[in-house]
Amino acid sequence: MSEDLYAELTNMMGPIQWEYLKPHVQRDAVVVVNGNLNLAEVGVAIATNNTQAVERWISEQLIMKPTAEELTLWNRENKQFTSIIVQPYVLIQDKPYAPEEDKPIEPLAESSIESSTEPSTEPSTEKEE
Repeated sequence: MSEDLYAELTNMMGPIQWEYLKPHVQRDAVVVVNGNLNLAEVGVAIATNNTQAVERWISEQLIMKPTAEELTLWNRENKQFTSIIVQPYVLIQDKPYAPEEDKPIEPLAESSIESSTEPSTEPSTEKEE
């Protein structure tokens, strides 16, 4: 696991209210991560295209799209989640966010980690030798 990526994802992790997740659910981008998994580790696996781990979690129903029942409940409660963005996905966990210092609950930021499944549009800064 890339420790730099893990540290970056851990730093980006934060609380999010259901209200701010609705647009991402509408574009089918929200992934619910079981509370027994480490959210940042799941983010690293997705960002680095670790299909073996991701497929295992999917088959064990440890990561999945939200169900209709969950969406209905969340609409009633305006639930709070812990979340990180690994483009094109928003990973959420239904457990309290436990930061080292409190962060305000805000809409999802535009900056996020891009999954390696998406082609990068960034120019390479590496020099050929």
